[in-house]
Amino acid sequence: MTAKESILLKKITMNINNKKLTVLQIATLNRPIRHDLGYGPIETVIYNIDKGLHKLSHHSIVACSGDSCVVGEQYTTIEKSFSEYWSIKTSVQRENMRRHLALSLERANKDDIDIIHMHDAIMVEYIFKGVFKSPVPIVMTLHVPAAEKEAFDRWKELFKSSSNVYFVPISEYQRNQHQGLVNMQKVIHHGVDVEDYPFKSNPGEQNYLFSIGRITQDKGQDKAIEIAKKTGSRLILAGNVQNKAKDRAFFKTLEKSFDLVTDAGKPFAGSDYYEKVMKPILDSDNQIIYIGEVDSAQKRLWYRHAQATLFPIQWGEPFGLVMIESMACGTPVLALNKGSVPEIVIHKKTGYIMDSIDEIIEAVKVIPLINPIDCRTHIKDNFSIASMAGKYSDLYHQILEVSTLCLKTSQ
Repeated sequence: MTAKESILLKKITMNINNKKLTVLQIATLNRPIRHDLGYGPIETVIYNIDKGLHKLSHHSIVACSGDSCVVGEQYTTIEKSFSEYWSIKTSVQRENMRRHLALSLERANKDDIDIIHMHDAIMVEYIFKGVFKSPVPIVMTLHVPAAEKEAFDRWKELFKSSSNVYFVPISEYQRNQHQGLVNMQKVIHHGVDVEDYPFKSNPGEQNYLFSIGRITQDKGQDKAIEIAKKTGSRLILAGNVQNKAKDRAFFKTLEKSFDLVTDAGKPFAGSDYYEKVMKPILDSDNQIIYIGEVDSAQKRLWYRHAQATLFPIQWGEPFGLVMIESMACGTPVLALNKGSVPEIVIHKKTGYIMDSIDEIIEAVKVIPLINPIDCRTHIKDNFSIASMAGKYSDLYHQILEVSTLCLKTSQ
């Protein structure tokens, strides 16, 4: 390469790194992309990435269902999301997914899109099967654990290092699970907007443990109940039951332990919600209380007023938004040492990471030793939307730099 060519390439690199990008996120369709969802972990991440990119002055576009409400530009592809996070896909849903992807890629072909950001392995599979063709590089966030990556197993042999799809793991634990996948990038942890999470001003007032998540054996709600009973603690249990036979059967086994079942997803906001919904529940003499599915604003109040959030998972969780949401409120996390937990919780500083349920039971006694400020600061410093969006922005620029340099070099 001549000196003149070297200078030219440096200028190209500088221009790319300073450029404000147009990013098209192709959303999942299970639930709408909104800030006020109850259960919808992938949709929450999509919303947060959009919000973060918008704050960085990138042109963020989200291809999604019409019942969504995003921060950047909304590009509607189908009228309504599937509403349910899990269901047996019908022919109508399959057709809606194809329509969603076709219209999204039609938008991408308008020449103003720099990067496509995807979140659904099945949609990426359509591209690699030749059903659709992407005009620009694709970033794919790996939301699913290796045990559920059937799509990757079916077509990863089609991948080449020259492929324009770049995979982003959400934890080191998950990255190790997906070893062998080409174009694997550095880990980018999920992030939340810490200012959206109310901070506990008086940690001594709380008198309950909190557990939230999809009701399924992997999440360990039965273990949370065991912890509460053996420590004499009150347990507030929140979460939805998906339309899976295994999950419904598991919920049936939990029901006999409930002292109260109530709907805490009522439409009250702020202090009204605490006074009219939370306080009557907390003033009761019931120990094990199931409150159903709550929305994002409501769950933040349950986090805020809890002694600690229990996370006794029974599998290798790829990330676990529950942990960072809890700590953002200043509420420590008591978790089993599985999956990504050691990457997220700092043992004895923002919670306790234990190897057994008996050890978690002992840890309940020392919850007051955790400083809520340390919990919140940890999230601000390591798991903010700004941090997550900044890392994705850097990755987009790196990918575009490589693409542009390869093009210029070949020319």
